[in-house]
Amino acid sequence: MNAKHFLFAGSLALLTLAGAACASSSDDAKTEAKKVEVPAGVDLEPNGNPIFTDAWTSDPAPLVVGDRVYVYTGEDIYRDGERNGLPGNYNIADWRCYSSDDLVHWRSHGVLLRPEQFPSGIKGTAWASQVAHKNGKFYWYCTYRDDKNGGNSIGVAVADSPVGPFVPVEKPVVLDSMTSGRAGWNDIDPTVLIDDDGTAWLSWGHTNNYVAKLKENMIELDGEITDTGMQNYTEGPWLYKRNGLYYNFYPGMGRGGEVINYSTAENIRGPWTFRGQVTGAAKNSFTIHPGVIDFKGRTFLFYHNGTLDRDGQKGQGLRRSVCVDELFFNEDGTVKPLTQTKEGITEPVK
Repeated sequence: MNAKHFLFAGSLALLTLAGAACASSSDDAKTEAKKVEVPAGVDLEPNGNPIFTDAWTSDPAPLVVGDRVYVYTGEDIYRDGERNGLPGNYNIADWRCYSSDDLVHWRSHGVLLRPEQFPSGIKGTAWASQVAHKNGKFYWYCTYRDDKNGGNSIGVAVADSPVGPFVPVEKPVVLDSMTSGRAGWNDIDPTVLIDDDGTAWLSWGHTNNYVAKLKENMIELDGEITDTGMQNYTEGPWLYKRNGLYYNFYPGMGRGGEVINYSTAENIRGPWTFRGQVTGAAKNSFTIHPGVIDFKGRTFLFYHNGTLDRDGQKGQGLRRSVCVDELFFNEDGTVKPLTQTKEGITEPVK
């Protein structure tokens, strides 16, 4: 699959509309429009699922900014025979970014952040992450092994653009010592929801699912951490809200490995009601990881599988790749079961 390599230098132009004497045109005189700047990168050929072919990508975290979707991923670099990296030989070196305005044509923005850029992050210990957009800033919540504080920490890096540069904050937002879950590495896989009133909520956890409010500065917790008691939950939560109802999509154990389950609640701290399975296990991968967005009036589920072969290495559970399919709801708000496809999104979303 050949990639077209070119850089696009976007320019920002300010258009001022001249005012007229009559009142009917006074509002127009105050209108300002900005041309959308498309970040530079490498355009990938449409390929169906998996959608990214220039690297092995895991744990997709989509973010809608205007009329463009940005997807932040981990990068799997495990090679046959390796024995270093995360438990189970997972070796996730860094975090990457991709973007598209139609979910068919994708642009790679390359590696934007690494664990060792955080003050006490250990090289090669990236876990799942998510970027949130608030008050004109982009906040990247990342899990990494913490050489200073022990265990896993969730740190935050901040940028003025969805493609950075991202600058890590000195102090992690979550430390291993803040929770006492069943797993020894329970503080992983952050997800963030900006609520209708502007309140930001952080959820995370392996085996135990936690939720806490974030302060307005987006880099500190505001109050207590709640264990939601989420049912049939393993890891990788994804918070989503629709018609006033909170959803949490997450991997749970099922036939053939992890499957994507979901629960709903009227209050983000719970109680949460288990609603069932969204989709089954990923092909050729024990893990799966959800990311759900609304884009141009439709809803989409991002996940990963292990089907991409590249660089002389076969795709597998330690070399995963991101996919996307459309997600549908019933009239009562329940989620229709999703079938993972090879075709993915075949027509540009407009």
